[in-house]
Formats: sequence, structure tokens, C-alpha cells
Amino acid sequence: MRPMNGSKPQALEVIARLMASERMQESTHFSERVYADEPIITTGRQMASYLPEEYRAMRAISRWEEGAAGAQGRWLSEAELFYRQGMLMADYEDDCPYHGTFKSYFPTYNAMSDRQLRGYFTWRAAVRRGSVEETSLSFAYIYMYELINGIGVSNPREGFDKLESFWRSYRAFSPEIDRFASVWLQDYAVYHGLPAQLLEPYKALSFDRALLALRAADGHALELAGGTARSGKRRGKVSALPLPANDAFEQELFEALDALSTYRLTGSRLYKQQPDALRHIACAVYVRMSSYYRKQRSGDLLESWFGKEVSLAYTMFASAVFFEPTPHADAVYELDPIHLYRCVRGHWSCERYHGSRSQSPKLGNLMHAADRALREALGFAHPLKETGKTPKYVQKFIDEEIAAWMEWHAAHAPRHIEIDLGQLAGIRATAALTRESLLIDEEREGEGSLLDFTDTLVSPSHAKTDMAGTDTAPSVAATGAPQIPAATPPGSPATAAADTKGPAPLSAHELEYLNALLAGDAGTSADVVRASDRTEDLLMDAINEALFDLVGDTVLEYGPDGPAVIEDYRDEVEGMLRHG
Repeated sequence: MRPMNGSKPQALEVIARLMASERMQESTHFSERVYADEPIITTGRQMASYLPEEYRAMRAISRWEEGAAGAQGRWLSEAELFYRQGMLMADYEDDCPYHGTFKSYFPTYNAMSDRQLRGYFTWRAAVRRGSVEETSLSFAYIYMYELINGIGVSNPREGFDKLESFWRSYRAFSPEIDRFASVWLQDYAVYHGLPAQLLEPYKALSFDRALLALRAADGHALELAGGTARSGKRRGKVSALPLPANDAFEQELFEALDALSTYRLTGSRLYKQQPDALRHIACAVYVRMSSYYRKQRSGDLLESWFGKEVSLAYTMFASAVFFEPTPHADAVYELDPIHLYRCVRGHWSCERYHGSRSQSPKLGNLMHAADRALREALGFAHPLKETGKTPKYVQKFIDEEIAAWMEWHAAHAPRHIEIDLGQLAGIRATAALTRESLLIDEEREGEGSLLDFTDTLVSPSHAKTDMAGTDTAPSVAATGAPQIPAATPPGSPATAAADTKGPAPLSAHELEYLNALLAGDAGTSADVVRASDRTEDLLMDAINEALFDLVGDTVLEYGPDGPAVIEDYRDEVEGMLRHG
């Protein structure tokens, strides 16, 4: 219900007239005082000591409910009391801002003072008008509790949209709400049977898809490999995956590995230069490991890294104040093929992989070891440092897969044939002489002379052709001689300019910031950002831009702990800084 505000414009008009009065301005009560945030004259509703009747009715809702017709009474839970008070105040708006702080572990209306209550409903009115301002975090949680309980919404889809919109806006002030809001948003969709596509932008679906890809890879890869991985018997240099590669299968598996690994394969410098090589080795090594776990361990690889796929009891809207006026009807909700919710007689359960729901450091170590070994085998210019001890049997898998791939690649490398077309002139001249000696007089009539024939020959030097016969010979001038551009002599001004090109310039702040990141000194890097009068994003962009021509890639990125130098380029950046 809304307060009766019909007289408010009249009251404000009266106040305005009083303040404009010449007698009021000349009054000694006002001439020697300075007033700031608070108006000199306020309406009754704006006075801090005033409590509108709606709040009194709200406070009057008792925790004790008498039983009907002599039946035994009962105490209301804090969640039910919150629900009843919230429904009473669902449409209420106030106009009395609160500038203090309200903190509560499980905040409810009942935990607030009258002044805090008025401040909350004033702030909520602004949120509903689209103006989300920073306030006490407990106010933000109460607003999300209201939406979860259906307070102030007309249907579940509206509630979902409002909850999502508020979360996206308020996380700019308090990113810590992500921990709960993302789970509550998913629970809201499940509880009300909303389309799973609404959760598409969020982690749950992408994480499950990656797990599905890894699970599907186990069986499918064994079929592709002809059972080699299942038996564990390997003859010669044979990869766990067929060669030539099944591009579609390997790409899907590679993307899943990249999504679930703490080591980002797609960020590897080797991947940017030889994507097919790293993709095949990463996928083949994973299949080898999966096969090993199936044979040597009690559980499979996914179970070891991400937990078991089981059904466990589930609490909807855990860590929130939530009340159900009536028990939820029996329901089954499939978020995806490996993530299922059931409600039976009001009790919920969830069937999924119960364990880690984040990127696996074990998978990350495996992918890092594969990348490092492949770089070493290829003689790649940018080796990776060994970050930990790789078990001998794992290293054996990696080395065997690399050897198999390199042997196959060498045997199937495209052949390039080089033909020296300069030798063709002699062959053609000999053929012309032979032809001349075989001709009779009648055949010679009307024919050009041998000199005429040989004058048409062109002798390009060392032209090349590929397997398809594509000519790459140099062009021929009108005289018939190949035109060879003069080489630029070493040490000439043109080459000297390229040889003496130094590192791109960095400003003092950029250099100091880069050194702080290399040293892992977060305090110094933060001080540099403040001193530079630039945002950290702009400072990072400037450094990446300055070093791009030298490294061929960005060298700074945001990691789990904030800005950092990409590990692949650390040695190169340190070398450039040492040598100016």
C-alpha cells in the first residue's frame, strides 16, 4: 500500500513561501546560523523522529500466532515474519534517506531500527525507479531476499529479470555479492521452472558442457584409436588418437580442456604459432591419462579431478532468508544432461558432479607439462620453465605422444620439388639441332631457321615450382633477360635502420609499473597507478602497445590475482629491461 501523499505538494509549497519571505530571512533565528544537508523547515514525514503508520502496522505483526478455534499457537520463524512484513510493505515508498550504516549477518526488517527502516524503503524506492546507489550491503541483501520471496514482483520472470539486473548493477560496488547472487539466480530459475537458456551467460552451463565433452571423449576416443588406449598395449610410435587428426573431435575436446584447466592452452605462445600441434598433443595426452585411470585406478579421471556424479539433498536459496507459503509441487528440472534437480514432497535434491566446480590445477599441471615438452622437442624459441615435478609415468605418456606425432608429421610433410629451369635452355637447343638434322628439304621450306628457334628461348635462373606446378619464376623484360633486383648491401642505411631498432619507449611510470609486476609487488604497482593519473587499464594498454612490435603479442593480462606479466613472455620482458 502507498502512503497518502496528496497533501505533500501543498506542504512543500508552504515551506517554499516561508523561506522566500523577507521577514523570515531577516529573522535573527536564521541570520547567524549555517545549515547544510538538512532543510531548515521539513515536512512531518521527513522528520527523523516521525514514524508513519505503515511502520507501526508492520511492527505490530507478532512472532506469536494464536491457534484457530482453541488450537495450539506457534512461533513464526524469522523467514516467515520477514515474508509477512515484506508483503505488507510490498508497495510502500518513503522519503527519508539514511546516511548511517546497517550491518547484520542475516539482515531482516526486524533487525533494523525505525530510522534504518525508513532509510531502506527510501533507498528501495530509488532502486525501483532505476537508480541503484551504493548503500549498506545488508540493504542490498534484503532487497534480493524480497525478490527471492516474490515481494514486489508480479510473476517469476519479472522476479528473475529484476534479480539479475540488480546483481549486475550492484556488483560494481560490492563484487562479493557474486558468491551468493549467482547461485540464487540459478535456484530462482529452477524453483520457478524458467527456461534454462536464461542461465546461458553464467558459469554453471559452460562448466557442465566442458565436463560433458571430457566424458564423451573417453568413449569416443577409444573407438577412434581402435581400442589401443583401452588395452594399454602400444606397438611402436602410435598416438592415442588417430592421425591424421579428427579436427572436429579434437577441437571440441581441446576447448573443454582449456575451459577446465588452470593453465590456459589458448594463451600459449606455441598455440598461436602451431595450434594443430599443441591441440593434438594436449588431447592425446588427456586420452592416455584417462585410459590409465580406467585401468589402474578405482575411479575415472573426471571423478578424481571433479568429484562423483551423485544425487544429494539440496537447499534452495541457501544462505538467504526464504519462506515458502506452500510446499513446492513435485517437479523435475534438467539444467543439462549432467545437472538435474528433483522436488519430491517439498524436498529438493540435485544430481551432478559434486566436488570442485572450478578449474582443475591437476589438469593445469598436465597441460603445462605437455606444452613445455612439446616446445623442447620442437626447439621452440620460447621454452617454458618446469613449475613442478611431473610423475615419471605421466612424462612417459607425454614423450610418447610427442614422438608419435613428430614421426607421423615428418613422414607426411608436403614435398617441395625444386627445378632449375636454367638447364632447360641446353635441352631445348639440343632438341632443335636434332630436329634440324631430321628434316628433309621440303619440310625445311617455310620453317624458321635454327637461330630463329633458339632466339625464343628464355633461361630464367633457379625458378621454383611446387607439386601443383605453380610457376614462381622471375618476370622477363622485353629483351628476354630476367630482371633481378639489386640486393641492398649489408650496412647500408636501409638495413642499418632495421638493425639498430631498439625497444619501444616506455614512460617512467610505465617502466616502474612493469618492474613492480615482474617483482610481484602489488603495493608498488598500486602506488604507481595512483601517481600516473591513469587508470590501471590504460596503463596496461600503453605498455602492451609499446611492447607489441618487439614481442608480437600482449605481455600483460588480468589473472586470478590481478594484473600480471604473461608467463610465456616473462624472460623476454626481463631481458629487454636489462638491456635497455
